[in-house]
Amino acid sequence: MSAAPSPRGGSIISVRGVTKRFGDFVAVDDLSFEVPTGSVFAFLGANGSGKSTSIRMMIGILTPSAGEIELDGIDVIRHPRRVRDRIGYMGQRVSLYTGLTLRENVEFYAGLHGLAGAALETRWGALRERFTLAHAERERPENLPAGIRQRAGLALATLHQPRVLFLDEPTAGVDVQSRALFWDLIQEASDEGVTVFVTTHFLEEVDYCDWVCFIDEGRLIANAAPEELRARFGGGYSVGLELADGDRHAAPALRAALAREGLAVSGDEAAIRIRAGRLDDAVLAPVARALAEHPGARVRVEPPEMVGVIRRMLS
Repeated sequence: MSAAPSPRGGSIISVRGVTKRFGDFVAVDDLSFEVPTGSVFAFLGANGSGKSTSIRMMIGILTPSAGEIELDGIDVIRHPRRVRDRIGYMGQRVSLYTGLTLRENVEFYAGLHGLAGAALETRWGALRERFTLAHAERERPENLPAGIRQRAGLALATLHQPRVLFLDEPTAGVDVQSRALFWDLIQEASDEGVTVFVTTHFLEEVDYCDWVCFIDEGRLIANAAPEELRARFGGGYSVGLELADGDRHAAPALRAALAREGLAVSGDEAAIRIRAGRLDDAVLAPVARALAEHPGARVRVEPPEMVGVIRRMLS
């Protein structure tokens, strides 16, 4: 599978034929993919699959053994330092210095990017409010709950307004509520035009992403939108039509009509179920006609869970 251009304007990262060897060991093997500009891009793989090595090459820390990497128009291999101001990075272990308050961490990171004075106050003031960090500003990171540390780490990673944000396992070790809030903040960054490149072990979080790239033993095995993966490996959507009490007598005729449309129909008088490989006009148009005849009906769509999709893809 190959990445399609983003409607927001092409690709901001291009990885072409990248290989990384450590002696006789091949950590990354002829990897090629594109990251659409402004997308939330999921980069998945098991431990030891090569994803951390790939990220280090993309941000200019490691030099590939072969291949080309371009980020925001910069040749990363030839000019790794020029990439640094265009990216933000946050790892699973948030890079906040213990012994310093959050505000002191802010001033340290701001200094690395030449941000100071009124410009810093304006930028940090906006982030402090957006990430709800005012109460934590004078606290040391080691005294903060994990969820607040993660929000602080994300705020610092975006302090210099990077074009690309790399997030390596950003929601590991935090509770479900904090994870949901974190993804809201990620989506806000994407809506503002920031490209978010994220790794996660929580496969259900792939639903927050626009594109999925999966590597195994250093090789690309999937590169597509989540809906495409669902269509290929998901085993089908389930669409439920729950009829109102007064409509149940019409269920047999309705089931037969939907079946004549070529749909896989099951269920009883109370709930008709339709299985479909993907949700397109061939499925949605007959359902819409059914709803027009039975306005009291309720529709429930159950997509294949991403955990099952990934398992089928790897089997």
